[in-house]
Amino acid sequence: MRAISGLWRWRRNPLCRATDLAEAWLALAALVLILLVAPLAGSLVGGAAQDALQRSVREQHRARHLVTATVVRELDRSPLDADPETSTGRDLRTRVLADWTAPDGTARHGSALASLKDPQPDDEFRIWTDRQGRMVARPLDSATASTHAVLAGFGAALAAGGLIEGGRRLIVWRMVRRRYARWDQAWDKAGPDWGRTGTGS
Repeated sequence: MRAISGLWRWRRNPLCRATDLAEAWLALAALVLILLVAPLAGSLVGGAAQDALQRSVREQHRARHLVTATVVRELDRSPLDADPETSTGRDLRTRVLADWTAPDGTARHGSALASLKDPQPDDEFRIWTDRQGRMVARPLDSATASTHAVLAGFGAALAAGGLIEGGRRLIVWRMVRRRYARWDQAWDKAGPDWGRTGTGS
């Protein structure tokens, strides 16, 4: 991008090669494209991701239900991994055998993860289930969906900027290779006698 700063000075400079001017214009065009296309791409991708994720949030909240489960007995004394949806890793979960009633009214029985420090029989805790009472993951919340959408938009903007800059570098690389090829041809024309007295006379 340093070529941009001297672009206007080079326009009337007799030492300026056509390739120098082309590189400067290319850098300017790439900068304008990055400033226009990257935010636009980020906005479009972020908006599309926001719509899709918020639709998924609504569907998950319709299909998943929070029910109360009752501990029958503890299955494992060792704490399991923390719930990835919680903000800290301190909320350890314990595997228990539990009973619960599905949203359709059927009684269910099975192992579950309880957020209880020392689960005892008849302790109650909340779990997420589908309509048939099968345990499912916690539904995505709106704030998390928005965060993911913002990250998707930011990633798309960075990718667009990277593609434009990568294209600029590729074009400059090809221009430099062409310039070196022309120099090689000029040296070949000059021949091994270049610089000697009387050469070409």
